[in-house]
Amino acid sequence: MKEKLYTIPVNDAFREDCECPLCSIYHKLEQDALEYTLRPSTYMVSERREESDKVGFCKRHAAMLNEMPDRLGLALIYKTHMDSFIKEIEQKQKEPVKQASFFKKKTEASGLAAYIGQLEKSCFVCEKIEKTFHDYLGTIFHLYKKEEEFRKLFASSKGFCTKHYGMLYEMAPERLGGALLDSFISELNQLYLENMKRVRDDLSWFVDKFDYRFKDEPWKNSKDALPRTLTKVNGL
Repeated sequence: MKEKLYTIPVNDAFREDCECPLCSIYHKLEQDALEYTLRPSTYMVSERREESDKVGFCKRHAAMLNEMPDRLGLALIYKTHMDSFIKEIEQKQKEPVKQASFFKKKTEASGLAAYIGQLEKSCFVCEKIEKTFHDYLGTIFHLYKKEEEFRKLFASSKGFCTKHYGMLYEMAPERLGGALLDSFISELNQLYLENMKRVRDDLSWFVDKFDYRFKDEPWKNSKDALPRTLTKVNGL
């Protein structure tokens, strides 16, 4: 299989001994995006700072940034982000409050609630991840269509977390057709269920091992069943 720059991360993820190759891809992109955010060459450039000032960060990525060593960089980013949204909210507060209609019981501030709602949903790190991640999803279908070796790699994987299984299932009809689509969906469904059940059974034995009747029995593959379950179910 001849690899190109954009196919290497996908092939590497599917070669890993992991419960979801897409989670592996996502977490690598996430780490790159966090490091990019707190890189001086990013936050000291006004044009790039304006991007993060506008959208801010979700709770997850704010917490992860807070665990990173560049405290001054994070403080500078948040200072100008606060300048940005304080100014915007001051302007929104001057707008008249819309009265509730006969059919709507609650009132809402004109533009203010919508702005705060959007601010809560947006994240500089998430936005940086998502586009590249979506491109890698497309690469999976491209490789599945063109490369027999990748199809074998796909079939030998340990399946996917529920979220990424759903994403692949939804995208498949847009990227594949005919017998290839049928083959992909069949393999995808089988990989998901067989491996979800495998991890479920490992977790079940992990629980049983806390019963005194099984304390002298071997752990089998259950010692790390809980973190693998969290990957399968929640993508953690």
